[in-house]
Amino acid sequence: MINSTRNGFFAKLIKPDAWSLITFFFILLLLGPFVALVIVAMGDSNELWGHLIQTVFPRYLKNTLLLMVGVGALSLILGIVSAWMVARFRFPGVTIIEWSLLLPATIPAYIIAYTYTDLLEFAGPVQGLIRDYFGWTQAGEYWFPEIRSLGGAIFVMSFVLYPYIYLMTKTALRLTSPSYIELARLSKPLSAVWVDLYLARPAIIAGLALVLMEVLSDFGTVEYFTVETITLGIFNIWLGMNNLTAAAQIAGLAFIFIIFLLALEQRARSRQKFFDATKSYKSLNPRSLPLSLGLACTIFCLIPIIVGFAIPVTILATFVFRGLAITNFDLLISASLNSIMIALASALVVVLLAFVMVSTTVYRKKRYLNILSNISAMGYAFPGAILAIGVVSFGGWIDSGLEYLDQNLFYGSFDGFLIGGIGLLIFACVLRFQAIGHGAINSGITRLSPNIMNASFVLGRGYSESILLLGPPLLRKSLFAAGLLVFVDVMKELPMTLLLRPFNFETLSTYVYQFAKDELLEESALAALTIIIVGLGPVILMNSSGRK
Repeated sequence: MINSTRNGFFAKLIKPDAWSLITFFFILLLLGPFVALVIVAMGDSNELWGHLIQTVFPRYLKNTLLLMVGVGALSLILGIVSAWMVARFRFPGVTIIEWSLLLPATIPAYIIAYTYTDLLEFAGPVQGLIRDYFGWTQAGEYWFPEIRSLGGAIFVMSFVLYPYIYLMTKTALRLTSPSYIELARLSKPLSAVWVDLYLARPAIIAGLALVLMEVLSDFGTVEYFTVETITLGIFNIWLGMNNLTAAAQIAGLAFIFIIFLLALEQRARSRQKFFDATKSYKSLNPRSLPLSLGLACTIFCLIPIIVGFAIPVTILATFVFRGLAITNFDLLISASLNSIMIALASALVVVLLAFVMVSTTVYRKKRYLNILSNISAMGYAFPGAILAIGVVSFGGWIDSGLEYLDQNLFYGSFDGFLIGGIGLLIFACVLRFQAIGHGAINSGITRLSPNIMNASFVLGRGYSESILLLGPPLLRKSLFAAGLLVFVDVMKELPMTLLLRPFNFETLSTYVYQFAKDELLEESALAALTIIIVGLGPVILMNSSGRK
């Protein structure tokens, strides 16, 4: 029995159909950087690793853990409480507040870090007003929390990342059967709150896992605030010490965090099926609150909107008007065009790959392809700095192989096309954000009736003709959503772009980073505001989808 199963598996690999073969090739291409990362990490770091353990690595690990705990705790408070208020009560402005709570997600954490540093530092307007009011002239005369610190990083990142928890918790609460809540209210009024949160815990955990993944992958904020985390350590060791092997070994340890978070998120998502069973129930009607309690809910929900979106955008808009005279528009336009080119190319490739891979795994019904495609789409869970190591190593292998073939078969002089070019950066973005396209298109294609394809077969069309003729029009919303989300994420991507961009190649994110790092915030404001405006697309998409 075992031998027949094994023979059947290898027969599928040896004699697959064209679509399965293409899908398998795409999977191998996406898995290549992960294999390369493992191989590089197994190399000799010239005893640098031992030195790191004795010196800086404990600090990297401690700061990473503290940052994850702090951001996770504050994001939970902001996300859960606001989601519960919006889902369960009617209060002044709730309709606008419901979608406005997603707005902070449009701002990359490193941009909000720059704005609040300018606002809260010693030379900023807040401390300036305090000194003027009390007559102080020196920093030693009073105490004020330092924004460029671990606590400051926790503060700014929490107000950017809480929407992950908010969105998933709100959805779960609205899918909860009203009967559970009504029974809880008959017992004890307060018990309804605990029942709500208990039933929504899979969604809360899934959202928390996504938040922690983002914390682990952040570079711009921690670098600007000088908080030494594992991600920052990878940069320092790779670029500062020129030791790719040691950087890969630290990345391997970060992999442990990632596996734990992935397992946590997947387990939570599998338990969310419980909520799907309640779709036959009518959603619980929100309760009207007395004016005082309603205003309290409004004020609480406005806090993350104001702190996470309104204040940073206002500061940036002020910088734009103040800095227009000094803005290098030629460089800004060049960076914008580069960002659009990279983001558009990455989005198109992701949509194409995801469409081919998902349609093949769904309709060809080959389990091994389904498993491998899911594994190949896990790049989103990995920090950009970690993926960059694997991508550089894998790209080097491809260039070396092509160079060998060119010189030995065609007697040419191949110089490589991945290392040092934009192709490597596009490949890295595709690898990182393939999960977005895979998830969006998989969600769309599984909602289609299988009778559609069966009817096409009955009419005499082959598989290729059917999927190419019916797939794009039927999945146009999913394809558009996938492309839009990838486009926006690539526009915001910083760590991989810094590591993999060609020489003298600027994008909007690197443009903002370079000027902000040099304390030229006014110069970077227009580019930062452009990134935020582009990020509004997914928020508008999610809001319109929610209404439908």
